[in-house]
Amino acid sequence: MRVSVLDTSPIVAGSTAREALQRTVDLAELADELGYHRYWLPEHHSMRGVASAAPAVSVARVADATKRIRVGAGGVLLLNHPPLVVAEQFGTLAAFHPGRIDLGLGRALGGPQRVAAALNTGPAESFPGRVKELLEYFADTDQPLRATPARGNVPDVWLLGSSTASACLAAELGLPYAFAHHLRPAEAAAATRIYRESFRPGRTREPSIVVSVAVVAAVTEERAEWLARSIRAKALSRSRGKRILLPRPEDAVVDPAAGPGPVLAGAPAALRNSLRTVIAETGADELMITTPVHDHAERKRSYVLVREISDTLSPPD
Repeated sequence: MRVSVLDTSPIVAGSTAREALQRTVDLAELADELGYHRYWLPEHHSMRGVASAAPAVSVARVADATKRIRVGAGGVLLLNHPPLVVAEQFGTLAAFHPGRIDLGLGRALGGPQRVAAALNTGPAESFPGRVKELLEYFADTDQPLRATPARGNVPDVWLLGSSTASACLAAELGLPYAFAHHLRPAEAAAATRIYRESFRPGRTREPSIVVSVAVVAAVTEERAEWLARSIRAKALSRSRGKRILLPRPEDAVVDPAAGPGPVLAGAPAALRNSLRTVIAETGADELMITTPVHDHAERKRSYVLVREISDTLSPPD
């Protein structure tokens, strides 16, 4: 089972965006050494706890700092950008790092509603047309309008989503699909099933599914649950309409009645079973792990532990 990394470059309590981005490079170097398959960076705007706002820039930095791992956007929010510009950016990245660049595409705003006006965001219904336009720029055909760096320098293009609508579009276009289980775990099984059943060969000949999962691994169950307090406290605060930076576990205010939420926390043996369940429910070909814990050393240790069990995650035949 392939495992990969989704990194939002979290700005935790007591840190800065600069520190968050530096930690992203450090974590990417570790992921490369450990044998993780890919490293994705998302696009978020006007979010005080997220430093990953410019994926093309971050992808360039991470790709330069690593040697083997695939690096990509998870994803570029295409309603915020002209497809021509995105094709030029990621064609350039693919030219500098052939065979290592991924371009994940999403339709969300990536922030509060006021972001739409600031970015001149296009209407949601234009998303399918923008995806098709973008794919044309990477095609080896004569067109009056060219994304010159994209000719012959083609990243792997993915469609991202957390709904059945995105699953249907990915299947229609024959694109690989990445589902955000860490955002909407309850919809994962339905979306991935619809994708597999509706898939029509296109840029890929067979359906391919990545599922992103929020995971906190530690040597003991108690330590993992302690570290996950930060994530649960932030989620609780957001549900109450208050945005906070990821707190230290000792400062985290949690609601035991709220349940574990979408975060899978535990020691390796328990996590193996939890992740196998996700794989069985979704038919995932690959898991993408996101671990926004407060302490950077603990975060890195979590990725080490997940990598140690990754070869045993595939359900038995």
